[in-house]
Amino acid sequence: MAQRRVVVTGIGLVTPLGTGTEKTWNNLLNGVSGVAPITRFDASGMASQIAAEVKDFVPLDHFDKKSARHLDYFVQYGIVAARMAVEDSTLTINSSNCDRVGVITGCGMGGLPTIEKNHSVYLDRGAKRISPFFIPMAIPNMPSGHISMQIGSKGPNLSLSTACSAGTHAVGEAFHSIARGSTDVVVTGGTESVICPLGVGGFASMKALSTRNDDPEKASRPFDKDRDGFLIAEGAGMLVLEELEHALSRGATIYAEMVGAGASSDAYHIAAPPEDGNGAARCMQNALDSAGIQAADIDYVNAHGTSTPLNDRCETAAIKSVFGEHAAKLAISSTKSMTGHALGAAGGLEAAFTAMSIKEQIAPPTMNLETPSPECDLDYIPNVARKMDINYAISNSFGFGGTNGVIVMKRFSA
Repeated sequence: MAQRRVVVTGIGLVTPLGTGTEKTWNNLLNGVSGVAPITRFDASGMASQIAAEVKDFVPLDHFDKKSARHLDYFVQYGIVAARMAVEDSTLTINSSNCDRVGVITGCGMGGLPTIEKNHSVYLDRGAKRISPFFIPMAIPNMPSGHISMQIGSKGPNLSLSTACSAGTHAVGEAFHSIARGSTDVVVTGGTESVICPLGVGGFASMKALSTRNDDPEKASRPFDKDRDGFLIAEGAGMLVLEELEHALSRGATIYAEMVGAGASSDAYHIAAPPEDGNGAARCMQNALDSAGIQAADIDYVNAHGTSTPLNDRCETAAIKSVFGEHAAKLAISSTKSMTGHALGAAGGLEAAFTAMSIKEQIAPPTMNLETPSPECDLDYIPNVARKMDINYAISNSFGFGGTNGVIVMKRFSA
């Protein structure tokens, strides 16, 4: 059977740039930073005291008091972003189609703040005082479970936990599910919220985070010579992927067509990529092969671009390896320069940004790129969004454990 075509028909975003797709997108194109001093806890004793928090999210605007109390933020963000995506898609889910609608989400760490809180309760007051809601609040598959229950989908209900590649891997698996005929529609993306002492302290102890505490908005600076680490972020990005004829039959608006997805392993190190970026390169090539296109067909790359010295250098090497001479013609940007790094949610956010870039024919900038690093010598769209023709684009995500994910989207044409 020929592979079925898959399109993006809905997007929902909860990000450090705003709750809502339009608000986030406008701030992204205008170079607004979501990074600021941490407010969730007293971070004065931390090496890194800044993060990209979701600032305008009010739980009681979206949930009743009981639900808000018993849902960790990573679940709340995922549910709200999924609701937005389904509403945006104008899809109706009922008894006639619910078995063909799935939910596949990604999450890196689950409800770490809930784990931290209940561990403190255990130490202070004993095991009998642990909340009976602790486990269902914390486990990583709860966003997909709750989304499925709320929208009434009865197809696959899956959660992937592959570190910072989780959101991209979820979108890739959703694409494959529809393309091979297992489902007609999948709500997919990533969600994460681990801005808590244990999360920030853990990443800081690895020397992974920026310590530019006195200048938060300038701290995330992918590909810049003075980059010193990533900015931990939170949020959710959800998309509705749909089989083309299913979408056309109901007159859905189409953002972009998804045409390929790749995955690979570095098989190298728990946290560091190989210097030549060969795992990322193989993943990009796998994604291009999946799409049945050549490297020269790609116009825009939404880079992983974390703002760590090693990642940005190795991703640049990987892009050069795959694209050869065409690498110099690519427009590349790291939206993490504004959103920070939302870990398992990052791929969901960036898949949404890639689809919107294609639909609007504009590429977001890489902010704070003031002095390009000598080893990062490609076109990273410095500081100002760029109107351009985008026919094909890829979005990269690379995670701890050497796990890599890349998706390919194109401008839709019937």
